[in-house]
Amino acid sequence: MWNWRYTLGFVALSAALLGVLFKGFGRNPHEVPFMLKGQPAPDFVLRALDSGERVSLKDLKGRPVVINFWASWCTPCQMEHPVLEWGAREFGSQAVFLGVVFEDTEDNARQFLQRHGASFPQLMDPRSRMAVDYGVAGVPETYFIDPQGIIRGKHVGPIDPQSLATRIRELTGSAPSAPAEAAR
Repeated sequence: MWNWRYTLGFVALSAALLGVLFKGFGRNPHEVPFMLKGQPAPDFVLRALDSGERVSLKDLKGRPVVINFWASWCTPCQMEHPVLEWGAREFGSQAVFLGVVFEDTEDNARQFLQRHGASFPQLMDPRSRMAVDYGVAGVPETYFIDPQGIIRGKHVGPIDPQSLATRIRELTGSAPSAPAEAAR
């Protein structure tokens, strides 16, 4: 005999599950909420992989900054790299692009960049201190910082040309050209 308590429990469980599913629909899975959104970006001073020159966020104030955390062992990073190369060429006059090598060796990063290109500065993050300051959970992750040094967004996973163009437009207040065939 079916008890009304079981029926009521089943209905309550079903309603709770539907509520969770409903709340998740319509959200972009690459737009992960995080505590630093709208906050000043943590400053850093890191060494550029190719030149050894020191790069500081403080020195870039007044320009939008796109920071991408990546690693040579990361397959999604390999898929994303052509989009970032395209973005740096297309929007490099509007925003500063920086790559930050995450949990990788300098030799592996150099080999990766020799094969895939390096049209924007790549920085070494010893002991992942910058990654910790930014709350990086894994790679690839891309951060968007406005000219005042405020973090305006974060993209988790490989970014596509349209999302990158949209984020640049949000940072600069301009309308960048359409991302034709960025990954070619």
